[in-house]
Amino acid sequence: MFRRVDPRTLTVPAPEDTLPGRSDAIEVAPAHLVLGTPMTGPFDDRYDSIVFGMGCFWGAERFFWQQSGVYTTAVGYAGGTTPNPTYEETCTGRTGHTEAVLVVYDPAEVDLSILFKIFWENHDPTQYMGQGNDIGTQYRSAIYASDEGQLKAAMASRDAYQASLAAAGFGEITTEIAPAGPFYYAEDYHQQYLAKNPMGYCNHGFCQVEFTSDAG
Repeated sequence: MFRRVDPRTLTVPAPEDTLPGRSDAIEVAPAHLVLGTPMTGPFDDRYDSIVFGMGCFWGAERFFWQQSGVYTTAVGYAGGTTPNPTYEETCTGRTGHTEAVLVVYDPAEVDLSILFKIFWENHDPTQYMGQGNDIGTQYRSAIYASDEGQLKAAMASRDAYQASLAAAGFGEITTEIAPAGPFYYAEDYHQQYLAKNPMGYCNHGFCQVEFTSDAG
């Protein structure tokens, strides 16, 4: 019988222990399948960007592209070391990355707190190194901020949501919150996966506790 991995034994590998990767970036389609906007930058200065890790990136991306004020989204690998990793490499746990969604948005049209609401409410941020039955460092919960203001707002939203979780009898948030490093685009077949495969796998949904818009 197969033995289930205990997530408590998992750690993100040190940079010297990660796979070497490659210098060439993975190519993706020039335009978002749903929104029709470019998936790669540089983006206009009026847009901000933030990166979220919520477990499997297929379902996570759809929540964000459906939000008004979001200019574009893309899935990829973030928070690790290996340059331009493949999906297979990331799934070994030896790149240091988590599956992530790049969200490029217009702050004049959508408040950052709305994006935090999507993030917190649609996965289990108390689960360590996994999401549902998806276990591994590549499924860890994370927010990678593009500037100091976003970083402070992310931490404030975490603290507010932790209070709501505790009041409802849930445990401690394990979400990694850090400045954004490189975002490496995933293979094109992963981009907007649930638009290409409407019946595809998605393990996301409302996690029982509301995040109020004034919490962030």
